Amino acid sequence: MNSFNAPPPTHLSPKNISILQRIKEGYLIWMNISVHIPKSARYTIGARIENRYLDLLELARVAYFINKDEVENKTRKISDCIFLLDALKFLISTMWEAKLLSHKQFEQVSFKLEEIGRMLWGWSESLKNLEKKNRAFGGAEKK
Repeated sequence: MNSFNAPPPTHLSPKNISILQRIKEGYLIWMNISVHIPKSARYTIGARIENRYLDLLELARVAYFINKDEVENKTRKISDCIFLLDALKFLISTMWEAKLLSHKQFEQVSFKLEEIGRMLWGWSESLKNLEKKNRAFGGAEKK
């Protein structure tokens, strides 16, 4: 039996992995689009976009696994994710303006990036609310 047919095992529940899953989905959309981009752009701005997607995926994974007690560090990583996402949006809109992406391709990628952005923003806001609650109760208790 070929072990490559089954998805890789994961210890994360679908609920907890949703932001990582959305970023992967966006990357897979990009992979399907990038093969149709002219080679002159595929290996320049196209490669830069692909690298930003991979950076975003890795950074979001790191942020996810940072201990909940390290709210400041987790918040910083999520802010870095938002910064990378903004760079991705800018690069993709530049490709569209250069007519290297069709309207449909741009719409597919943009829709997923907007969804990821809303999720990252919500994650960031939930951590800010957690920090406010901790301050209101005198901070987290240290063991």
